Amino acid sequence: MAVSEQQRAQVARLIGREPRGLEAIPVSDDAGVPRVIRVASLVDGKPFPTLFWLVDADLNYRIDVVEAGGLIKRLQQRIDEDPELQAGMTADHQSHIRLRDSFITEEQRQALADGGFAKALSGRGIGGIADFTRIRCLHTWYAAHLVEPNTVGQMLDAYWQAGQQQ
Repeated sequence: MAVSEQQRAQVARLIGREPRGLEAIPVSDDAGVPRVIRVASLVDGKPFPTLFWLVDADLNYRIDVVEAGGLIKRLQQRIDEDPELQAGMTADHQSHIRLRDSFITEEQRQALADGGFAKALSGRGIGGIADFTRIRCLHTWYAAHLVEPNTVGQMLDAYWQAGQQQ
């Protein structure tokens, strides 16, 4: 379903600027306010590997707080020590690549090929990450998690459910 002008305006208010490459709003709250947007894989003639963006201000702030408190480092340590978590993340990235590819139109695919960018997306997973065992950004992982559950999103949910803030 196409994004309406009202939805586009809502997203612009949430992010503080006109959205570029906005293709869909896969996740909204109960009142219909966008929480996650889907962005084209080709924006302004360049590859754009981050498929899902978290636009929910409260969730963004909540994640900002835990990132500032060092949560990425602590979660990454757990992942580095656990081959099952690493395998889960690799599977998440591969699934994400297939999902992103399913949204690329033939016109976008041709433009990517014409620009020499055909391989720019095929090896990059959630948030454009090439190393499938690294977190890098909780915001991109959580946006993707709200669309399709993933390992890091589940770890963040468990962290919050345990009542931890830092």
